[in-house]
Amino acid sequence: MNKALAIAKWEFMEKIKSKAIIISFFLTPLIILGFSILPSVFAEKDEATTQAIGIIDNTQNYFQSLNDKLSDYKLEDKQPRYVVVNLFRQNEPIDSLKAEANRNVVKKKIEGYILLSENDKNGIVFEYRSLSLANFNDYKRFEDSFNKIRRVQEFKKANIDTALVSHLLNNVEMNTVKIDEKGKESSADFMSQYFSSFIFIMILFMVIMISGQMLVRSLVEEKSNRLIEIIVSSCKPDAILQGKILGLSGLTLSQIVVWVLIGIAFAGQGMVMFASFQNVFLLFVYFLLGFVLYTAIFVGVGSIVTTEQEAQQITSYLSMITISPLVIMIPAMQNPDSLLIRVFSYIPLTTPGVMILRLNSAPISTLEILATLGILLLSIYLVIKISSKVFRIGILSYGKMPDLKQLFVWLREKE
Repeated sequence: MNKALAIAKWEFMEKIKSKAIIISFFLTPLIILGFSILPSVFAEKDEATTQAIGIIDNTQNYFQSLNDKLSDYKLEDKQPRYVVVNLFRQNEPIDSLKAEANRNVVKKKIEGYILLSENDKNGIVFEYRSLSLANFNDYKRFEDSFNKIRRVQEFKKANIDTALVSHLLNNVEMNTVKIDEKGKESSADFMSQYFSSFIFIMILFMVIMISGQMLVRSLVEEKSNRLIEIIVSSCKPDAILQGKILGLSGLTLSQIVVWVLIGIAFAGQGMVMFASFQNVFLLFVYFLLGFVLYTAIFVGVGSIVTTEQEAQQITSYLSMITISPLVIMIPAMQNPDSLLIRVFSYIPLTTPGVMILRLNSAPISTLEILATLGILLLSIYLVIKISSKVFRIGILSYGKMPDLKQLFVWLREKE
């Protein structure tokens, strides 16, 4: 065991000093945060200047009301967000009005214009025309303003009390409350649970992908420069395997701690979504067991590959299995007790990801938790035993990567 710990310490210190792990520690989470936060920031960012918006109201029923509604929208400095320009002229063909409005848009005299006209089926044509698709916020404001005006006008025609109708049309938002097996209540939100589960699985995927590829490449490098032969001469292959798993696990835990600290520092209040996690301890247990399982697989695989191309190809396939629960993420959260989801819960390679989804969305029986944890532990034991046999021979094999027949021969050999 002492030799395994020495190997683990050596593996940890060698990897943590490399440029790749430094980049992984700090640059990767910053990139993730950037891709997660910046798009929403840019999407929500409005124009900071007043926009000239034209209106061609061929129905002659909505211009004034729409002008009043749009004038209610203000910029941060209290200036009007929109200046409405009436582009309608009596007795002038609609095609001529549109052609002139188009020229004004091209010359950037106006940002765009709203077209209101009646179609052959006594319906309303409501369009916004501009050089580019409208800003989502602008589009929503125009649509909401017009629909409110139209409803009020229709209610007045039918002699319906518009104040009463306006009150009835105000939506009452439904809050969701989650009840656990003990009958305790807690507030719950599907979107926060979805994104928190998504982030948790993505962290697991990235940790396995980065660490697994680093481990396999390290083994390829050690085989190519014959360093592994020196290591084998001083300790048993089993100790090397155990040490590499322990060292990589320690490195990964350090990586997760750094990522969490960076996430808290940069995301700030955005980290509140993680309050939606239920059974945090169990989630961490599944996360850790899943990582150890895949690490043991990577160690066995890494011992048989001989080139960077082979290492990259095999690790890519294994990493994709890790992210497979994302394919069934929404059905798993909407119906966590369905037969398909339960089947995936008992397949060792998908157990960690699927159970993370289920634990964060619905109560899971203690028996099922114990069963899936038992399967994971048994799988880890069997994979380590198999990887140990493959590793014992594979680390000293060179040339062509062995096929399945050769691997079965290695597995049948006695120690």
